[in-house]
Amino acid sequence: MTHRFNNLITCYCSSADFQSAQVKSKRFLVVVFFGVFLICGAAFYVHFWLSRPIGNGPAGPAISRDAFSKTWSNRQVLFVGLGDSVTAGFGARKGYSYFDRLANNPPDEFDDLRGICLKAVLPNLHYTNLSVSGSTSMEHAEKQIPRLPAAGSNVLAIVVMTTGGNDLIHNYGRTPPRDQAMYGATFEEAKPWVAEFGQRLDSVVARLEKHFPAGCEIFLADIYDPTDDQGDIQHTGLPAWKDALKILAAYNDIIHKLAAKDPHVHVIDMRDCFLGHGIHCTQFWTKHYDSKDPHYWYYSNLEDPNERGYDAIRRLFLVQIEKTFAPLK
Repeated sequence: MTHRFNNLITCYCSSADFQSAQVKSKRFLVVVFFGVFLICGAAFYVHFWLSRPIGNGPAGPAISRDAFSKTWSNRQVLFVGLGDSVTAGFGARKGYSYFDRLANNPPDEFDDLRGICLKAVLPNLHYTNLSVSGSTSMEHAEKQIPRLPAAGSNVLAIVVMTTGGNDLIHNYGRTPPRDQAMYGATFEEAKPWVAEFGQRLDSVVARLEKHFPAGCEIFLADIYDPTDDQGDIQHTGLPAWKDALKILAAYNDIIHKLAAKDPHVHVIDMRDCFLGHGIHCTQFWTKHYDSKDPHYWYYSNLEDPNERGYDAIRRLFLVQIEKTFAPLK
């Protein structure tokens, strides 16, 4: 009898130990599952919300080599850069800004663009870049236009320009919005400042065309949007700005309308080209995701392009300049 009782006790204990082991095993699996879930969730968040891979190699549209295979003109041509840090090349090494690469190829130029630059097709090209990082449209009108070099009566001018971006972002919400520093403004507040931008731009174009009586073609970039048309700038750590996209659109509308009414002004559609290469570049579910190049084209300061971004801008300008100047006799 005692022996049977002892066997029952032993069996019971063994069963209890087995059940306890099962419980511990289940708990362990639950902990492992949630651990893996949290790790995957964190990796997902980091990759799709925080990661901004730059990539490598060429960026932007392909360029036809045919149009650059022969000289466009032997006339004297002055190539001028005006505007803000995008034209000044902030964030790029010397020789790798869009302006520099339009004029001359760098030593390690991408294979598809070797020999494709303005100097190759305009042998009597001279150039000067008057742009200044951090400058506003008012400074472009008041400080850069007066510095234009004297030009002979037979000199053609190619002017490239980026303007207006700093008008929008200066102050970054640290001070109340105002003209030339309207971050955080409502659309109603910004209306008179937008109108003044249009007046300044008209004046700049008129003064350029007067300064170069032998001919002046102006290639004016519109303003890009690092939020990829989502307007959620707060995800970069900056203050939220409800009407940012409306005000940006108003500035770009002025740029496009100016080109529509003046045959010597040509828009470089930087905004559309850069969509999908801002802070949402890795998010495959978004409207502007670029599966062929899901990379970030902006510099670490968010305002300016990185070198791949500058390559893309250079190509945009090349396409438009070639359309305008290749038939030149």
